[in-house]
Amino acid sequence: MNTVKKLGRPTDQRVAVLRNQVSYLLWNGRVETTEAKAKSIRSMAEKIITTAISGYNDTVKVEKEVVNKKGVKVKKQVLQDGPKKLIARRKMMAKLYDLHEVKTKDETKRSFTERTKHINHPLVEKIFNELAPKYAKRAKETGQGGGYTRILKMGPRRGDNAEIAIIELV
Repeated sequence: MNTVKKLGRPTDQRVAVLRNQVSYLLWNGRVETTEAKAKSIRSMAEKIITTAISGYNDTVKVEKEVVNKKGVKVKKQVLQDGPKKLIARRKMMAKLYDLHEVKTKDETKRSFTERTKHINHPLVEKIFNELAPKYAKRAKETGQGGGYTRILKMGPRRGDNAEIAIIELV
């Protein structure tokens, strides 16, 4: 029997809420929400991280012809996504909202644009560059996959007595 938590919402709204919260969980590392939503978020986040781990190091060197500033064609070697990483990237982009980089307090506008000019999808890049290697190393050391999130129960909420939980990346 398939037990899908409906969370008291129509399907489109439920999917939107879960996509939003999973995106923020992967971006910030922690989200405070109700216990039922946290359990639904956990399954989505675990699947996304597992997909990222399976394809994060699949890159291919390709030679491209590029026109330089003088107008001369030059051959240049470029790293591109391999088939596994491309499939993983597309799956993640379908299940997550695209969050944007935020300018830090002391950062100038010029340095911010320089830092982010080659990043099209910051959340997906963060998953591939930071989270996937971290959890792949963890899986190799402990000998087990999964278990990337933790749910901490905080007790009932004051207004409606709903059970509050914090879900965070381990």
